[in-house]
Amino acid sequence: MNEKKIQETMRSYLRWPLLLSLLLIAVNLHMYTLDVKIGALMTIYVILYIAIALLLFFYKRKALLGDLVQYAIRFNRTVNRLASNLDLPLAITDWTGSCLWCNWQFTKLFCTGSTRRKFTIDSVIPNLSVKTYPQTTDENSEIHFHTEEHYYKAVIQKINMVENEPESGAQTATPFILGENFYVFYLYDETEIVRYIKENNEQRLDVGLLYIDNYDESLEPVDEVRRALLSALIDRKINKYMLKIDAITKKLEKDKYIFLFKHKYLSELQNNKFSLLDEIRNVNVGEDVSITISMGIGTQAETFNKRQEYARSAIDLALARGGDQVVIKNRDNILYYGGKSIQQEKNTRVKARVKAHALRESIIAAEQIIIMGHQLPDVDAIGSAIGIYHIAAALGKTAHIVVNKVTSSLRPLLTMLKTHEEYRSDLFITGETARSLMTDNTLLVIVDVNHPSYTDEPALVELASSLVVLDHHRQAGESFQNPTLSYVEPFASSTCEMVAEILQYVGEEVKLKSYEADALYSGIMVDTNNFMNKPGVRTFEAVAFLRRSGADITRIRKLFRADLNEYKVKAEAIQNTDIFLDHYAISLCDANDCESPTIVGAKIANELLDIKGIKATFVLTEFEGKIYISARSIDELNVQVVMEKLGGGGHITSAGAQLHDCSLKEGGDVIRKTLLTMKEEGDL
Repeated sequence: MNEKKIQETMRSYLRWPLLLSLLLIAVNLHMYTLDVKIGALMTIYVILYIAIALLLFFYKRKALLGDLVQYAIRFNRTVNRLASNLDLPLAITDWTGSCLWCNWQFTKLFCTGSTRRKFTIDSVIPNLSVKTYPQTTDENSEIHFHTEEHYYKAVIQKINMVENEPESGAQTATPFILGENFYVFYLYDETEIVRYIKENNEQRLDVGLLYIDNYDESLEPVDEVRRALLSALIDRKINKYMLKIDAITKKLEKDKYIFLFKHKYLSELQNNKFSLLDEIRNVNVGEDVSITISMGIGTQAETFNKRQEYARSAIDLALARGGDQVVIKNRDNILYYGGKSIQQEKNTRVKARVKAHALRESIIAAEQIIIMGHQLPDVDAIGSAIGIYHIAAALGKTAHIVVNKVTSSLRPLLTMLKTHEEYRSDLFITGETARSLMTDNTLLVIVDVNHPSYTDEPALVELASSLVVLDHHRQAGESFQNPTLSYVEPFASSTCEMVAEILQYVGEEVKLKSYEADALYSGIMVDTNNFMNKPGVRTFEAVAFLRRSGADITRIRKLFRADLNEYKVKAEAIQNTDIFLDHYAISLCDANDCESPTIVGAKIANELLDIKGIKATFVLTEFEGKIYISARSIDELNVQVVMEKLGGGGHITSAGAQLHDCSLKEGGDVIRKTLLTMKEEGDL
C-alpha cells in the first residue's frame, strides 16, 4: 500500500469523530424540545466533544502518522533482518538476471571477492535461461544444479512491483510497473538427499549372466587331464575376477554362471573394458584355439525379476552378435564392450537341421509366403530368397519375393532367372503389391537383414502375423519383435550358406535346379569376396552341395562382369583415397554415373584392403539423398563397432552405415572424428 493510500485511510479514520458530532448536535436540539435545562447541559458536553475531535484531527494527525511510519520502519527492519539472517540462501534479481539484493547466506556461499558487489544470477546457477523463469506470478519454476561439493534446488518466483494503482474512473487500467519483472530465488541444499539417493542406487544389485561361448569346441581336442586343468583355470579366473567386485557367483552349468554385484562396481568394470574377456581369451588351450566368454548384465530396473530379464536379453544379444563381448541393458539403452575376435565356426550342423524342420512346419502352416531382403538387395539377399522360394514351391505353396529397386549388379541374376519358364511372372513384386497381398495367414520370411528399418519394405513387418528371420549379420540394438522363427548365425559367411544348409535337411522332395544353385553360389562368392573374407569349413561344404546341385562357376563369373564406367569410377576413388592415422583408408566415391553406387563402394572397400599397412577401409557413396558407408577390414579392426557408433552394423570385417543430411566430405569428417574418439578411448 503506497503513501497516498495510507494518508487517505488515516484521514477517513480521523474524520469520523467530526461526522459523529453532527449526530450529537441533532440529539442536543431534540433535548431542548423536551427540557431546556437538560438541553443546555447537553450543549456543554457536545461543545467539549467537538473541541476534542478538532484537536485530534488537526494536532494529533501528524503525530499518529509519525508513529505509524516509525512502526512500519521498525517492522521493515525486523523483516529485513530476518530475511538477511535467514539460513536459506535468498536473492532478488531483475528480468535481465542482475542481482539487486541477496542475504548473507547467499553471499557466503556464492559470492566471491570479485562478485560480491554486482553479479548476474547465471554466474551462480548454471544452465539458467529465460525459458527457466516462471511466466506468471501464480507459478514457480525449479532448476537443479551443483557446485564442486554441494547440490542445490533453486525455486524461482516472479513478482510485480506496482508503484501506483489507477484511481476510480481513470482512463487507463494498466498500472505503472517499477522496472518490469523481479524474480526471487530460493536455494535449497539437496546435498544430503542426493548423497542418500546415490548411495541407495550404488547399493542396488545388478544381475549378470556369463556364458563360455565355445567350451565344448575348444576343449574337445584336449586330453582329459589337461581338460580338467583348463576347466579349473577358467573357473578360478572367473571367480577371482568376481571377487574383486564383491560379487555373488553361482555356477549353473559347466559353461554358464550367474552373478550379482553392487551397481557401484559397474563403472569400474566399464573403465577397464571388462578385462576378464582378455584374461580368458589368453588362456593357452592349443594352437589357433582360444576360449571366449560373453556376459549380459541387467541394470536400472525396479525389481530383481526385471533385471534378470534384462540380463537374459543382454546375453542373448551378445551371443547373437558372435560372442566374446559384454552387453549391458537397462530401461533406456544397450551398451556393448569387446567383440574384437572372430567367432569360431561351429562344426556341428544340428542347429541347421532343427531350424530347417521348424521352417518347413512354418511354411506348411501358411497360406502363402512373402520373402524380403534389405534395401537395395544384393546377390546374397536374392540368392537366399530364391532358396526359400524353392522350398515353398516344393511344398506346394505360393511365394513372392519383394524387390523395390533392381541394381545393375543384381539385374544379370534376375534376367537369368526370368528366362526359365518355371518362374512365374509375378515372382518378383514391389513392396506396395506385397502389402495388398498380406493376410492373417501369410508368412513373411526376412533374409540377409536383422534390422526392421533396413528391410526393403518395413511396413510389411508390422502387417505380418507370422515372421521368420534368417541372417548372418551380428545383432545390434534394433531387432524383430517376437518372430515365429529366428535363425541368426554371425559365424556364417553369408545367408546363402545358411539356406544351402537348410536345403539339405528341409525334406527329400526339395531338389535344387542348376540355375537356383548358381544364385546361391553367387551370394556366397559376393559376401566372401571370392572366398577371401571369412570362409569356413561349412562354407566350402555348402559350396560343394551347390556344385553337386549343378552350380556352374563359368556362368556365375559372367554374372559379375562390370562395365568400363564402373572401372573408371573405382580407379578415381582409389587414386583420391586419404590415409588417416597411417592405417585407415577413407575414400569419397562419386559414383552418381553408376547404376549401383553402393555396390561400387563395397568393391572399392575390398580392393583397398590389398594395400600394405591398411587396417581398415571406409568408402562413402551418395545415393538417393543418403551417404552410404562401406567398411572393410581383415582382422586388425572391428569395423562393426565403428559402424554401430554411426547407427549401422554388420560383421567384424564387413560392416556399413547410412548417414542423413550431410555431404560426402562431412561424412568423411564424421568417420575421422569417430576414429579419433576410439583411439583416445583405447578402442583402436
